[in-house]
Amino acid sequence: MELFLEQVVDGLAMGGVYGSLALGMVLIFRTTGILNFAQGEMALVVAFVVWQLNHWGVPLLVAIVGGIVLAFVGGALIEFTVIRRLSKDNEWGMVILTFGLFLFLSNLTGFVWGYLPVSFGDIFPADVLSVFGVSVTLGSLGTMLVVLIEIGVLTFVLHRTKLGLAMRATVSNRTSAGLVGINVRRMSVLGWGIASSIGAIAAILAAPTLYIEPGMMFSVLLYALAAAALGGFDSLLGAVVASLIIGVSENLAATYIPWIGSELKIAVPLAIIFAVLVLKPSGLFGSEEAVRV
Repeated sequence: MELFLEQVVDGLAMGGVYGSLALGMVLIFRTTGILNFAQGEMALVVAFVVWQLNHWGVPLLVAIVGGIVLAFVGGALIEFTVIRRLSKDNEWGMVILTFGLFLFLSNLTGFVWGYLPVSFGDIFPADVLSVFGVSVTLGSLGTMLVVLIEIGVLTFVLHRTKLGLAMRATVSNRTSAGLVGINVRRMSVLGWGIASSIGAIAAILAAPTLYIEPGMMFSVLLYALAAAALGGFDSLLGAVVASLIIGVSENLAATYIPWIGSELKIAVPLAIIFAVLVLKPSGLFGSEEAVRV
């Protein structure tokens, strides 16, 4: 029983990392209608910058705060200089553009920092707590706490503030939003900036476990995409819940199903996603699309 609970806790912590990146992807999708395949690599650049600052002697907490601010500025600049140059009606063009950005940033990190993995260091204390015989690391608890704070803040901003209303109105109908006085371009810039900061947090949370190297965030991106699809691309809560489901299910499958192990554990959450999307294509928490006939 203790092993089972430990695997659940570890799965929740890793699911929290997936959830943080998925939150950024869902936020961009909700505010701009774009699926950003470069989300993971944008976050990876920030993780490398934080590591570099810390390597130069900057305290880790200061480096992390600076990295999150840098992520916001970088995301806003990408939207301002690259994304808005392409028509929002050109959906395939947007897919190719963000995928090209993914390739560029992946090669950029390798060119600047090399291709060998480096140790990021611990963000949270390495202490282990024993709760009813179950060993829980402070790192796992800290990761889950950070993700809960993220979902709480984002939900409040999007649903309880004028800024959030303006951002949601922009993605719902850009033309109508502009007619009522909303600066749709500013909303897009803010959406990309905030989402980039959230993605950076995901990379920083994952770095102590995965080490940092070019390609580190690729697998996290796949899980985040799967979580966004499972939870619903228009639901922040759904992205987090689905991420936790994926994190726990893959951990339990790797532990209790011998033929799956660590190599094939991704098959279990993918099977769950396939089953859910067949029965409910909008995802667990997604809104059904209304079509006028």
